[in-house]
Amino acid sequence: MSDWERQQQERNWRERELVLPAYPKRENLLPFFVSATTTFEFFIDAASISPGEDGVVRYVLVARSAQGAESVSYEGIRCSAREYRIYAAGTGDGWARLDKAWQRIEPRSIQRWHNALLREYFCPLGNPIRSRAEGVDALRRGDHASRRPPGD
Repeated sequence: MSDWERQQQERNWRERELVLPAYPKRENLLPFFVSATTTFEFFIDAASISPGEDGVVRYVLVARSAQGAESVSYEGIRCSAREYRIYAAGTGDGWARLDKAWQRIEPRSIQRWHNALLREYFCPLGNPIRSRAEGVDALRRGDHASRRPPGD
């Protein structure tokens, strides 16, 4: 795609209407690797993974500290722009909507969970996953199939 085509695509992009998912259940949480140096564990609610026609992969993220405190958020990653957005924060049994702007995903050595989700699970080779099953498979295997050696 040429630079001009990308600019036209960006200019015409519209985000779909927000629909909050069900609050996550522990049995649906899939762990994913972020960094060997983090003290947090990270999970995605498998039931919440939703690739949209607008090119955004939406999901529920759970971050758990070593002491057991949890942060729950409903987020989206826009693969083509390398951006993420937080739509809602968990309140323990429901959602509090947030009006956060899209933020650029930068490569980092700390706080790199968005980068890991972008590169390794939900946007392989810069393209959004096509289905929930594809995202679940990537999380269960620890990496998207397009990033693994042939025959693996």
